[in-house]
Amino acid sequence: MRINLTSIYVDDQRAALDFYVDVLGFVKHRDVPLGEDAWLTVVSPDAPDGPELLLEPAGHPAVKPYRDALAEDGIPAAQFAVDDVEAEHARLAARGVEFTQPPTDIGSHVIAVLDDTCGNLVQIISEKA
Repeated sequence: MRINLTSIYVDDQRAALDFYVDVLGFVKHRDVPLGEDAWLTVVSPDAPDGPELLLEPAGHPAVKPYRDALAEDGIPAAQFAVDDVEAEHARLAARGVEFTQPPTDIGSHVIAVLDDTCGNLVQIISEKA
């Protein structure tokens, strides 16, 4: 068994695609029209055949209260591994990304939390040597 696809709810799929590709650095993988929405996924450029992240439309009525509760409690909807949180924080902050938690040493790892501009908090994490 392996993870092939996971999803994150987004307010606007096209804006999310721009953010996840142009700012975070993912690569568009699938873009299949489905009425007003699309089966829209991104992948890591380091693993183009690896797990896909589905940019899922947030239209279901249960999504807003769920995401609002997560954000209010500061809980990220997703977590992405990076080589160096401090370097990634600096790169993204220079691009105008808003962080709700700066790089924080939590013992064996360093984490930071950013706002993806699409309704979610996202945590980045790197393992310390």
